[in-house]
Amino acid sequence: MLHQQTASTLVNGSRLKLASSFITTSTTATVKSPAPSVRASSEDSVPRRSHQTMAAAAAPPAAPTATTRPPGTYFPLGYKDAVYQWWSSVTPQQAERNVLSHIPYLKEARENASLDSDKHDPFGPRVWKSQMVELSGKDRALNEYSIERVGEEVDNNLVIIHGYGAGLGFFYKNFEPLSRPKGWKLYALDMLGMGNSTRPPFKVTAKDQQGKTAEAEAWFIDALEEWRKKRNIDKFTLIGHSLGGYLSVAYALKYPGHLKKLILASPVGIPEDPYAVNAAMPEPEESTFQNEFTQDQNTVTNDDRNSMTSRASKSGAKNSNNAPKRPLPGWLVWLWDANVSPFSIVRFTGPLGPRFVSGWTSRRFNHLPPAESQSLHDYAFSIFRQRGSGEYALPYILAPGAFARSPMVNRIDGVGRQIIEKNGEKLKETGVPIVMMYGENDWMDVAGGYAAEEKLKQAKLQALLKGTDEEKRRENGSAKVLIVNKAGHHLYLDNASQFNDYILKEMEETQNSKL
Repeated sequence: MLHQQTASTLVNGSRLKLASSFITTSTTATVKSPAPSVRASSEDSVPRRSHQTMAAAAAPPAAPTATTRPPGTYFPLGYKDAVYQWWSSVTPQQAERNVLSHIPYLKEARENASLDSDKHDPFGPRVWKSQMVELSGKDRALNEYSIERVGEEVDNNLVIIHGYGAGLGFFYKNFEPLSRPKGWKLYALDMLGMGNSTRPPFKVTAKDQQGKTAEAEAWFIDALEEWRKKRNIDKFTLIGHSLGGYLSVAYALKYPGHLKKLILASPVGIPEDPYAVNAAMPEPEESTFQNEFTQDQNTVTNDDRNSMTSRASKSGAKNSNNAPKRPLPGWLVWLWDANVSPFSIVRFTGPLGPRFVSGWTSRRFNHLPPAESQSLHDYAFSIFRQRGSGEYALPYILAPGAFARSPMVNRIDGVGRQIIEKNGEKLKETGVPIVMMYGENDWMDVAGGYAAEEKLKQAKLQALLKGTDEEKRRENGSAKVLIVNKAGHHLYLDNASQFNDYILKEMEETQNSKL
């Protein structure tokens, strides 16, 4: 790996070029003046209450403020405002709490606190808790947010993990609806080295590419397994978004026997791409990876722009293998392999960091009420600016352009099909229900989901043909692909209502399962 000092030198010369290639000029949104939010049906079913954020959601769009930028501005946040935020910004922990404060009804769990409050909970009472879970080794701890239903026995656990460089706070629209079912406890975790979890130095010792990939995966999933043991959880339902989805599959393969259901939300690294390691990659304007930085919310929620759903049917998507034509720019590949992430740019630019972050947050959150959009911008900056750690695993897992070096489509059929030891007896797993979810306008390749679905169904067929009578009776494998309408890669936030409805249905099926 090239030295970080060399990477820093290149960044200083290429910073504006990198930023401008990531950010388009197609929006007039600002961090402080987003459009009104799309109301979720699961939220509409909740009785109205006088709550600041709910009132804001129902209010008409705010008038443009003095900080509104003209069309064509890459970064809506002004220089003066950026410097002020950099100088006076709150701690990452407080920024997270500010985002979570927009969740209705839930009450913080405090010692000797009364459940009587002005927050009437029609689905409760429910309490939330935020804490660090210490792991073995130096500087290893996971930031955990949990919601528990007071006075109920916990029959099922739902665990949510985020994507690359993100944090649990981005799921604030999902926590309240997904904690309504009785008998469930909800956990959301920041992955090791990301969000507000600790950030130990990341390093690999393997010399070969396969070994480096396995070591990078283990860095995250070993921490998840240790957390499971700390919480004394035997089996749970796991939701992983983007890189979290990829790592959820890796977890199921390395630590079998602990999942009741696996839900992959716009997972990265599923499809196989022959160019993932070699030179030929999509042209810059064709690379779907860039859409994470360039798509604004109008594109995501209004237009059917999903590359696979618009140009191919389900059957066509399974067999699509459109070979890319030309490589990505050499400087971008160099930065990728040198572990110079977008977050490095935020850190290197100091007082201008909030301005660079506003280029992403203004596009990603401009459909939300102003107070929520501002909280998410502050939260994003607070975690993006922290010391680099888990982000440095990315080039060992993905090649430039976000294709996996070890694609999950070639491994996912092993989920739920391994030999496990239970009560001193060796048993063969009999399948795990797997759900893959994509946004209607997702830049992630849904064809990979359909290909994985086919492989999982073939694995189930072989298990039924070759299994014992007892194994056939206990067979529990299934696979399906779900599309969330008017949503992109961040489907849990773009259309929280439909996303939550899908997840609640999956939770109900898990609750009713006899296996």
